[in-house]
Formats: sequence, structure tokens, C-alpha cells
Amino acid sequence: MKIGNYFIVLLLLISSLSIKAGIPGEKSDSLNFLEPSPEYNRGRLLGVLGIETGLWAGSMIGLGTLWYSNYAQSSFHFIDDSKEWNQMDKVGHFVTSYYLNNIGTSLFIWSGVERNKSIWLGGTVTSLFLLSIEVFDGHSSRWGASWGDLAANTAGRLVGITQNALWDEQRIVFKFSFYESNLAQYRPKVLGENLAEQILKDYNGQTYWASVNIHSFLKDDSTFPKWLNVALGYGADGMTGGEINQVVVDGVILPEFQRQRQYYLSLDVDLTKIPTKSKVLKAVFQTFGFLKLPFPTLEYNDGLGMRYHLLYF
Repeated sequence: MKIGNYFIVLLLLISSLSIKAGIPGEKSDSLNFLEPSPEYNRGRLLGVLGIETGLWAGSMIGLGTLWYSNYAQSSFHFIDDSKEWNQMDKVGHFVTSYYLNNIGTSLFIWSGVERNKSIWLGGTVTSLFLLSIEVFDGHSSRWGASWGDLAANTAGRLVGITQNALWDEQRIVFKFSFYESNLAQYRPKVLGENLAEQILKDYNGQTYWASVNIHSFLKDDSTFPKWLNVALGYGADGMTGGEINQVVVDGVILPEFQRQRQYYLSLDVDLTKIPTKSKVLKAVFQTFGFLKLPFPTLEYNDGLGMRYHLLYF
């Protein structure tokens, strides 16, 4: 499994702990920790650029030393991994790029950089960071740079930019949820040997959501709850290998599983839209706002058809 596949999800989880998936706006109900500077602040901007440069350099050195140095190198090349894992890894790239784009945009606006410039600067920083990972993959003889990864990264960035440009906010927020599947036990080296690894590596247990804030599309005086969202989800199951399931691994015959895609319709809560004066609650809501909350859910499974879950996470 490429480092980019589950490192991308790790970035999503870490990056979402500090800043809401959106840009600081002028709305009175905003719960952002970072209030934008009313004018250009050179000190803030230099600090942001310094931190971003340090994080980029540290990440690249760490990846090169701790991961890619363990594998043979080759000349730069591309691979076609578009059929692997029912594209769950590509959705992970998309969502992480989306979050990183919005975080970068928020930081530039916080520094007092003009809004439109901040939107494009945030996207540029995101592209350069994720492109660096693809360069590593492209020089690895075991893997290669992926056109699919590049496309997913670009799409995630553009979705964030487009929403900022159209609405000055993120009306459609992308979220993540996970349940422990029963498949990791058959290939623990690939799907994870413990829960922490499985959250990052077991695509069978991951679900990605597009959580749509209904109130933001209605008139300002609408009484529809600001915090109530409708969520569309995508997942996959029955996968013990990338493109195909392995029959024999390390001399052991594996059970036969049907690879299938899962589509979900559910409700969700935008925690950052819940009004509260408590700074502690604001911090909690902001920190965990990237997680999809359990709700009754309809599932269409291309292997089992329509199903209903009283609660699905």
C-alpha cells in the first residue's frame, strides 16, 4: 500500500483538529478560532509562511527517511492505480486536499491577505504539498506517481475554492467515519494490525460523506435549524486486496468475499453551527467537526440492495 493512500487520511484527521473546514467569514455566528486580521499583518504572514515551510520540510524529510528509504528507487514514472480499492483511496485524497486547501486559505486570511488572493494561495500551497508526495511515489520502484491521485487532489482543492468563491463559506463539508470491519484479521499487514492502523489502512471500514447544510441554501429568515445537515456517503466492502482479492496469503487460503460499493443517505449535525457561549464547547465542536455523527441511514449496496440502519456511523 502506498504511503500516500493512508498518509492522506492521517492528514485529514490531524489537520481537522485545529481549524474548521471553511474560511473565517464575517457572519456573527462564526465559531472560528482564528479571527481574520482587518488589514495586512506582515508578522502573521511571515509566521504562517515559516510554519508551513517547516511543516513541509519536516514532512518530506520524515517520509524520505522513515518510509521511502526502505524501498528501492527508480527513475520517475507513473502508474495506473485507478481500479484499486474501489476508489476509496482516491476519495481520501479528495477529502484531505479539500481540508488542507481550506486550512491554508484560513491562515492567509488570518494574516490579512486580501480574500481572493488567500483563496488561491491556499490552493497553491495545498497543491505543492501533495505534489511532493507524488514525486516521492514516482521515484519508488515499488509504486509510482498516480494520475488518479493527482486528479483527486486537484478536485478536492477546486471544490473548496469554488465554494469560497461562490458563497464565502463551505456549504458542503466533507466528513469521515469508521467502523471496525472483520476483514483486517485476514491481511493485517495490509489492512492494519490494530485499531489505530485499521482506521488509516482498512478501506472496508471507512466512509466518506458530503454533508450539506440545508439552511445555507434557504432565505436568511428561514426557521430550518442551522445545524442540521443532509449527508451523502460512499464506502466499499469485501476488499482484501487492491484490484482483486487474494486467494492465498502466506500459505493460508482466505475466505471468499464479494467486493461491493455502498451508497448512503443520512442526516448529520454541523457542530460548528450549534450556538454556545462556552469556549470549551466551541473547541470541542471545532475539533471534531470533521466526523460524521451517527444517525438513521439508508444504504444502497450493489451487492445486497437497499438496507436500513437504525444508527450508522
